[in-house]
Amino acid sequence: HSILTIVYHILKRKQPYIELGPNYYEEKRRNMVIRQSLKKLESLGLKVTVETVAS
Repeated sequence: HSILTIVYHILKRKQPYIELGPNYYEEKRRNMVIRQSLKKLESLGLKVTVETVAS
């Protein structure tokens, strides 16, 4: 189903397929989880500061 959806959009838009990389969806999901978590914490009345941790 995913492949057919990709092909449909490529043909409809008449544009070349661009590989987004192996981690694209995981990174997109990660950002969504962060946003949802921040929104939930703020709705509970907490002030949130986010800092990235150096690996």
